[in-house]
Amino acid sequence: MRTCGIMPPARNGSDSCARPVADESRHSAAAGGVVKLRTEHLNVYYGSKLALADVTLAAYANQILACIGPSGCGKSTLLRCFNRMNDEVLGARVEGRVLVDGRDIYAPGTDLVDLRRRVGMVFQKPNPFPASVFDNVAYGPRVLGVRDPDVIHEIVEQSLRAAALWDEVKDDLNRPAFEMSSGQQQRLCIARALAVEPEVLLMDEPCSALDPASTFQIEELMVELKRQYTIVVVTHNMFQASRVSDRTAFFLLGELVEVGPTEQIFENPQDPRTDQYIRGLFG
Repeated sequence: MRTCGIMPPARNGSDSCARPVADESRHSAAAGGVVKLRTEHLNVYYGSKLALADVTLAAYANQILACIGPSGCGKSTLLRCFNRMNDEVLGARVEGRVLVDGRDIYAPGTDLVDLRRRVGMVFQKPNPFPASVFDNVAYGPRVLGVRDPDVIHEIVEQSLRAAALWDEVKDDLNRPAFEMSSGQQQRLCIARALAVEPEVLLMDEPCSALDPASTFQIEELMVELKRQYTIVVVTHNMFQASRVSDRTAFFLLGELVEVGPTEQIFENPQDPRTDQYIRGLFG
């Protein structure tokens, strides 16, 4: 994996400089590649509470975008906007635009089943179904109408291989998923998401409940998966963000403070709040 040291930024002149405003459009040309996900002036409310304020941000195809910031700053809210899971939250309201491949997913007539197939989610804690390893991975294709047992088996094998789990479970696919270790369960959940052939993986603190060895496996897997998928990961672990991501976005109190190449964010942040957070002065 590529590594990026967490280093304090170089200081030039006074610390009393004005705080720059994050402007995602400034980074579009430099980032290169194809924009897969994009928000434009996104505001999200939970009742009267503003959870995200005027967020314009892009995630590029075959890259990992890490979202960092203190708890409650809007990172997970942003993830839920990309596949409209906020629709399930009572009192939630979204303003602005959220685009996948240039199409506004909040436009009338959007097929939510297809959207959530294309934009998969992996949650903070492993959440396997109370079923076998095989049936966990086969669930999505079966719901989508795949009936041929040979095709189902091929999908299960390919998905488990993609999640770096096949060699560990191939001899006991009927094993209950709950008997697996936490790290295996999380990779099983990733395999389950991959089985419906998504284009995007949203990962909400995918390693927070895992031991260091399992965390390393998931990080290695993320770097491998970006060859085929666009990944947006929320993490409180700044070392993890620096290790796996191509670009990093820093959020604070619902505001996108700064976004850019990961090396820049960690080594030469442009906003003093980003610098202070990375240095551990708050959070």
